[in-house]
Amino acid sequence: MKRIFSIFMLMFLFATASTFAQTEKETVVIIHTDKGDITVKLYNETPKHRDNFIKMIKSGWYNGSEFHRVINNFMIQGGESARGVTDPGYMIDAEFLPELVHKKGALAAAREGDMVNPERKSSGSQFYIVQGRKFSDQLLNMLEQKMNTKFTEKQREVYKTLGGTPHLDGAYTVFGEVISGLNVVDTIAAVKTNKDMGNRPIEPVTMTMEILE
Repeated sequence: MKRIFSIFMLMFLFATASTFAQTEKETVVIIHTDKGDITVKLYNETPKHRDNFIKMIKSGWYNGSEFHRVINNFMIQGGESARGVTDPGYMIDAEFLPELVHKKGALAAAREGDMVNPERKSSGSQFYIVQGRKFSDQLLNMLEQKMNTKFTEKQREVYKTLGGTPHLDGAYTVFGEVISGLNVVDTIAAVKTNKDMGNRPIEPVTMTMEILE
């Protein structure tokens, strides 16, 4: 009888642990900007990027820094320190997952190009938030041929209704998404920029970051 009870207890503990792992709390970050707040959640499915982003926030790296590259209908990029240091000097292994796509509001890691970075490792600090645009079935079909890939019905629905940058899927790690403040992303994406300075906003858009405990 004791043995049967022990087996049931082990089964209960295993089921409880599995449930806890599936419902592990996601880290939420508020990006305070001159144009308003953007709230993002970090995916537990990409732990290397999640943990690094948390570490960089806690170090104060992003506080007072700028969205230094802004392209309307594409994305807004940050990651330089307030002192203008472009990255911390290390990269993060790619964490590509087919279900984590470049929909509007996706938080993803920037990186150096394939020629010098064939493993597509991410920068230790550079990130971007997707604004993108909506796509028709015809455009998605053309992208499939160009990328030699196949979008799922779920992906198609997202890119047709919400929008995004599907051509970046599988090339850059997506590690979070905006849960509040997409209108702020649109506002920042629309600011005037200096194309000769790498699409840097003429009037700086600065940020600080806060982790919600």
